[in-house]
Amino acid sequence: MIVSRLTDKDVLSFLRLDGTEGDISPSALLAAALGYVKSYTGLSEEEMDAHEDLSIAVLILCSDLYENRLTAVDTANVNRTVSCILGMHCKNLI
Repeated sequence: MIVSRLTDKDVLSFLRLDGTEGDISPSALLAAALGYVKSYTGLSEEEMDAHEDLSIAVLILCSDLYENRLTAVDTANVNRTVSCILGMHCKNLI
């Protein structure tokens, strides 16, 4: 699946939720995860679609955002799977 085709339903399915949870906004999770991937890799939306494995990274990020809904952010502990996938496609090399 390509990144641009990910939907709220895909996010809910990956999180194993039925959508009746009051505190979940799959569209907000998806937007945040996509923004993170774009910022991390420096890829455009069209370039992201060329790499299907990025959809897995986006879904894992959605899961991480859902599971760790805290006000404090610890950037030192980035999900290793996401970091590896994004690192393969990073073009800004920061």
